[in-house]
Parts: sequence; structure tokens; C-alpha cells
Amino acid sequence: MKISEQWIRQWVEPGLSSAELAQLLTMAGLEVTTVEAAAGDFRGVVVAEIVAAAAHPGADKLRVCQVNTGSETVQVVCGADNARVGLKAPLARVGAELPGDFRIEQRTLRGEQSRGMLCSEPELGLSASGDGLMELAEDAPLGEDLRSYLDLDDQVINLELTPNRADCLGLRGIAREVGVLTRKKFSEPEFNPVKPSVDVSFPVKLENPEACPRYLGRIIKGVDVSRPSPAWMRERLRRSGLRSIDAVVDVTNYVMMELGQPMHAFDLDKLREGIVVRKARDDESLLLLDGRSVSLNTDTLLISDAAGPLAVAGIMGGADSAVSESTTDLMLEAAFFSPLALAGQARSYGLATESGHRFERGVDYDLQRRAMERASQLLIDIVGGDAGPITEAVAEDQLPTVKPIALRRERIPRLLGFTLENEEVERILEGLGLLLNTTGSGWRAKVPSWRFDINIEVDLLEELVRIHGYDNLPLRRLRSVQYIKARPEQTLCIRQLRLHLANRDYREAVTYSFIDPAAQALFDPEITPLQVRNPISKELSVMRSSMLPGLVNALRYNVNRQRYRVRLFESGLCFLPGAEGLEQRPFLAAVITGRRLPESWAEQGEQFDFFDAKGDLESLLALADDSAAFRFEPAQRTGLHPGQTAAVWRGEKFLGHVGALHPACQAHYGLGAPVYLFELDLEVLRDRVLPEFRELSRFPEIRRDLAVSVDETVNAAEIVKNIQDISVAYLTNIMLFDMYKGKGIDPKRKSLAFGLTFGDSSRTLSDQDIAKSVDQVIDFLQKTYHAELRE
Repeated sequence: MKISEQWIRQWVEPGLSSAELAQLLTMAGLEVTTVEAAAGDFRGVVVAEIVAAAAHPGADKLRVCQVNTGSETVQVVCGADNARVGLKAPLARVGAELPGDFRIEQRTLRGEQSRGMLCSEPELGLSASGDGLMELAEDAPLGEDLRSYLDLDDQVINLELTPNRADCLGLRGIAREVGVLTRKKFSEPEFNPVKPSVDVSFPVKLENPEACPRYLGRIIKGVDVSRPSPAWMRERLRRSGLRSIDAVVDVTNYVMMELGQPMHAFDLDKLREGIVVRKARDDESLLLLDGRSVSLNTDTLLISDAAGPLAVAGIMGGADSAVSESTTDLMLEAAFFSPLALAGQARSYGLATESGHRFERGVDYDLQRRAMERASQLLIDIVGGDAGPITEAVAEDQLPTVKPIALRRERIPRLLGFTLENEEVERILEGLGLLLNTTGSGWRAKVPSWRFDINIEVDLLEELVRIHGYDNLPLRRLRSVQYIKARPEQTLCIRQLRLHLANRDYREAVTYSFIDPAAQALFDPEITPLQVRNPISKELSVMRSSMLPGLVNALRYNVNRQRYRVRLFESGLCFLPGAEGLEQRPFLAAVITGRRLPESWAEQGEQFDFFDAKGDLESLLALADDSAAFRFEPAQRTGLHPGQTAAVWRGEKFLGHVGALHPACQAHYGLGAPVYLFELDLEVLRDRVLPEFRELSRFPEIRRDLAVSVDETVNAAEIVKNIQDISVAYLTNIMLFDMYKGKGIDPKRKSLAFGLTFGDSSRTLSDQDIAKSVDQVIDFLQKTYHAELRE
């Protein structure tokens, strides 16, 4: 938000330089991003009037003008389209200096002498763009220095306000802050309420009082819209970043910048029967002031009449009811709209307006009558007319309620770390507009209608320290008893899991918790995701039920930037709707694609496969020291390849999936190389089995290798588990070290080779002991799986 420093000083004189004022506001939470001159650095420019203008005899686009400076008439050659007799415009006299060290000299242009230059706004550094000469008011005094006439020795302060400080989106709020910060009284301009001079009104009806609990209207008849806005008003609007349009629009914009209350004016002759504040109906549309026609959503709040929509409430008016040059009667509007009702409405139509910006953050709900009176007074002073009575429609039960807040005296030093005198507490809070009543333990504060961000005691404490000044806080060494939270050894820390994957050459990704509904449907079509009420975009409008969509999207982002070996992981919450409401569960997921090893002269460019992802996953599971409890089973999951997917179990608890990305998903994301991934439920994974000491055997272990052929459908992991379950004597470990299908093997069978390790802690085993145990295993395999022993 931009505001004139001179305008602030008319309300409150802080006794500070521009730089000091900017620093003071910034340290109080109203960040000043820039302080810029209101005009370019020029001198020697005066108010002048064109008294004669004729076409240049030697150039079609130039005019030879006779210009009255008040003391003399000079000839100036000008190429502006709006150069005409009677126009008052800035004249840079011979010897004048314009922005950019441009000095005006007497010149001859195509044979005609030119003694000076008639100026546009950009040439004087008053705006970035503009067509034609700068047009001054008809009553501008000839010969007066332009800087003096327009009071251009001013600074424009640009504020970057946080969303909670909507009260400072008007000069009134900023001046109040400056006053309390500098201990100076701020004075609002005095004006008397406009007494009705005609008994005419326009009825107002609130169909949606929860969205618009207060609406004020007033008719002003007999206005002359052709009268221009005064120069001081146009200048203040320009320095606020708003362009002058006509007197009626300028007044409504001026009141918005002064008080913070957006307003709108309708042409009364274009309205029918009465104003109705309601939601849009099916198939309604509206031609906006910017020339665009929009189809209205049914949740959009409208200002309408008997003929249809007139304006999108609080955002932009309609062209069909707009004030024009032929307007003689006005209907002024000042309303309070609920911030929740207007949140996201402007963005849904691709609009960004000053009024919408204010209403979305919250406008003072008790300001509308004052703003109406101020606008009425300004309009009658500028364009004339007769005002009718103010019509107000209000739903008191729907207006925001203000509950008193107790501020305990003993909480100030306890939470802020320093003490404040009672008088200082009262000065600060009352200066901000709060009404205080003293109690035995402190104060009871009533929050003003313009402060939506003060709700509890700590908000009051924040105001105290903010106004007291962060630079004024005492330096004190903090002392606190610190307790280290116990971390059970039976629980794996998420940091351990992240570090483990990082050590295996993975990179951690951080993606949004909200994702594209189309991506959600690719992986979890059976889940109805939680909708985001006010999404950043349509592509980020649902909460994720899986880590995979965001992680695969991050992988695609890297691949599209010529990263041909990508290994990413992410941990975070997923949002799972259930019978008992929304459940937030922590998950860990990883994706890989591309080369198995970084590119080098020694590598053959082997690509990742399923077993690379499975191997990384198994190394992660090993951290739980419970390898016997984990098992992999063939499975299917939406979004993964049906023939390359396994479910991971920990006992009877489902842990997650590992597999290859489904070709359809791969095509959806535009990925050429295969992608392998896994996703785990951290609540199941993080339980850890504590290791127990077991004395190492002093006697050697003995290994026997066993190769058998079995039906190709038999699962090798199942064989290993079942051999462990039959309690083979002296067997300490079993592992699968080879699988073979091909020449010499029945096409419907496969060869599995197991390594059996035997040992005993009390003696060295004999060949007879080992043979007996091996025979037990062979016998089990033959009976259970019809296995055939291979030589």
C-alpha cells in the first residue's frame, strides 16, 4: 500500500524525518519497503495556458502553440494530441531542468522557434506512463511554480502489510499507529453529517445476512459529473497508486484510502425497484467495469436489483449500472462483507482489486455510516447535488461480536521479560483504540471494531511490546530448566531412517501436502481425498493420501532438467479419510530411475531394476533388527506394475509396497526410463527389536549348499521361512544364493540354491550331525514341494 507522507503529517506530526518515520513503522510491524519521491527532480516548470494553436507548416504531427505563462506569451512547438486552446499544462521554461539532467533550451524545430516544452506526467517523473500533456485544473494559477502548486515536495511510503493488519489499509489506521508510537495526538478531519435535503431513498434487502450483515445506501440527486476532481484529491490518489477517473469514482477511492472503507456508486436511473444482496443463481453472468463478461459461480455474493446482477459484492461493479457522463442521480453504497464470504472470490475470476483486497482481510464493521457521510460531503462539495436520507439494512446478530479480554498485570513481566508502568500500559492500549476498565488483577479491555486480530490476552501483550519498541527491550540472559525428552530405544527415530537413505545416495525431497486430483486418482482412485477449501491452484486442491504422486512429480521435474540418475525420498503425513474422521499418518517413500551407478568410463550404463529398490528397502528394514518378521508377497496396487509389485508385511501388520511404476502412470508423467519405488507406513516400521547379547561360539561353523528344482510358482521366501519353522538341528542360518531357469531344467520348474549354515556353541559338529540335518531339510522339501535334488 502506498501513502503520501504529507498526508500522514496532516493527521499527526511525528517530529521525525522520512527515514526515521519509515524505520519506526517497520519496527512496529508495518514494513516499509520503499520511500520514494512523489515527483521527479525538476525545476523551472510553471503553470501555463495554451491561448492559440495552429498546425506546424512543415510537420503533420506538430502544432505551434502560443502559451501564456502569466507574465508573457511564448511560442512552443508541441506534438501532443491533446494540445488545444484553453488547456492548462506544465511548461518547462528555457533554462528549466527536468529529471535525467535534461536542460531545456530555445530551439528551432522545422523552421519554427520553440521557447520551452509543454510536459507530460512521465516527463516530470509523476508517473511511469501517460498519453499527452498533463492537464491541470481550470483554476490553476498561471505562472505559479508547479512544485508549489501541486505540493510535490513529498515522499511516498510503500507499506507491505501482513494480512492481520487490515486496519492499516487506510490513512486513518496508519496515523493512529504513528500517533501512539510517537506519543502524539492524531486528528481526523472534521466534517458534519450531511443533512438530507430531499426525501428520496432506495430500498435494500439482505438475502444472505451471514455474508453481508450491514449495507448502507444513499441517493444524491442532481450531480454534475462533468466537474473535475480538485487537484489536491487527484494528487493524493496518484501518490496512493490510483489514477483519477472522474469526480464520483475519485471520491469513493479517496474515502477508501483515507478511512479504509471501500465504496461504490451506481447510476440511480439504471437501477430497478431496490437493492438485493444475494448469492448468484444458476446461469447468471455480469459485464464488469473492466469490459470482461463473467459467468457467475453460485457461491458468489452479488449486489443486484430486480433486473439482475449489478456488481460482484466487494470486488468490482458492473458496466451496465456504472456512472457515466450523462449521470445526474447517484446511489452510494457502503457495506460490511464477511471476510470468509469473500475469501478467494476475486481470485476465482482472475481479479485483483483494492476493495477486494480490503474486504478479504476485514473492514471495520462500524465504519460504514462515517464513510457514507464523508463521501456525501465530498461529492456535494465537488459535483453538487441534494442528498437523501441514509438507508441501512443490518442483521445485528450476524455482525462480529467482541468479547472483553482480561489482561493480568503479573503476566506482563512473566511473558515479556520486563515491566511496564500502569500508565504506560493504558497509554498504549487506549491509543490503539481499546477501552479499558481497571480490575483488581489488571485490566479488562474492549477491542475496537477495526482490530480483528486481537482476541486473547497474549494479543494484548504483543501490542504492548510492539509499541514499546523491540529496540527498547532490556538485554537479559535467559535462564530456563531444560529437560531432554526421553527417546525409547524400541523406537526408530525418523532422523535415523533419513540419514540411512542419504548415506545410500538418496536425496531428500520436500513436496506439497496438497496435490493434483488427477494425480491422486492415478494412485488411490478408491479414496475420496480431503478437498482444500481455498487452494493455491486447481492442480493443488486435494490433500494427499499417498506420498507417491508428489514424489514422482519431483522425479519428473529432475528428469526434465537432464538428470538421468535420480534417487529421491520423502517423509511426511498423509491424510486418510475414515469412518472415525480424518487420520493423519506418517509415511516414508522413495523413487529411483536411470543408471545404477554414476556415469563413468568404467561403467556400462546398467539401469536400475526392481531388485535395486528392494535392496534399498531391505537395508532400511534391517535397522529394525527384526528381519525374521518382514516378508514380501506378490501383490497389486493401483499405479504400480501388476507383475512387478510386492506387498511388505511385518508379521500380520501391513507395512507398504515396493514395485515399478505402472506404464500408464509412466506415460502420464512423460517418463521414458522405468521408475521403481516403495512406500512404507512409519508407524509400523519404527518399532525396533532391541539386540540381546549372545556369546560367540568358540567352535567353527559348517556350511552345506543345497540345489533343488521346484515348481516355478513356488515362492523362495516361503521355502526359507518354512525351513526355519521346522527347527532343523544345529541350523543357524539359511540363505538363497542362486535361482536358475533354462537349459537342463523343466520349463515349468526352476532351480533354487540354498546355503545352510550349521553350528553349536558346545562342540565341533561331525559330518554325521550335518548329514542328518541336511537329510531332514531334503525330506521336508520333497514332501512339501515335490522338490528334486540336483547334482
